[in-house]
Amino acid sequence: MDHKTPTLTSTSNALIKQLVQWQERAKARKKDGVFVVEGQREIDLALSAQFEPSMAFLCPEINPEHNKDHQKNQRLAGVKTYLVSPNVYKKIAYRDSTEGIVVVFKSKNHSLETLDVSNQNPLILIAEAPEKPGNIGALLRTADAAGVDAFVLANPKTDLYNPNIIRSSVGGIFTTKIATGSTEDIISLLKARHIKIYSAILQEAIPFTQADYCGPTAIVLGTEADGLSESWRNVSEANIKIPMNGTIDSLNLSVSAGIIIYEAIRQRSL
Repeated sequence: MDHKTPTLTSTSNALIKQLVQWQERAKARKKDGVFVVEGQREIDLALSAQFEPSMAFLCPEINPEHNKDHQKNQRLAGVKTYLVSPNVYKKIAYRDSTEGIVVVFKSKNHSLETLDVSNQNPLILIAEAPEKPGNIGALLRTADAAGVDAFVLANPKTDLYNPNIIRSSVGGIFTTKIATGSTEDIISLLKARHIKIYSAILQEAIPFTQADYCGPTAIVLGTEADGLSESWRNVSEANIKIPMNGTIDSLNLSVSAGIIIYEAIRQRSL
């Protein structure tokens, strides 16, 4: 590490205060077009996905590697870097075990116009208006595990770069193509690309195993509390449901998504 690398030891430092704002406030992230990632695995995934780093914060007391003349990740070479004391790191990090590294990245545009799905037979997962960052993160993990071609958020209520989404997705936010848009615009896009829509709606629905997902397919789920808006029912190839054999009549959103997505994958492998 260059001996000229500045060391920050006060949580009252203006840059540290700004970093905390980016962590905690969606408005601040959107205004400055940045977001914060902690942990080497997630940072490596962001770099592999061609997200551009703007500054890095390293804590040598947590990871002695940061004291060496070379940076642990050569892809951060040339990025403005700061050393921070343990008390400052504790202020800027959400987790204790994140290898003593926090990186600020520049945000990407996730509008529908940027969604590039090259697969001629795509499988797309769509979630309408989920609010809980943990649910969105879990959906992204499911999307990554299943290898879907895209994950789309309809009528998003939560900033995609919420640190809880990044953390709960275990970096899955960087491994899947993601787009956001209104329900109406997403439906228009699916129709234009001749992608069949299967909506998880209980009323007038068939068991999810009876639907045919072998062609270009979008699987759409709503929130556990409110379900899907009426717009999806009107354009569905079929409404689908997961049979409930117990007393509780709902599944976690990501669990439901996983069950249906893997049925689609099973059918496509036959």
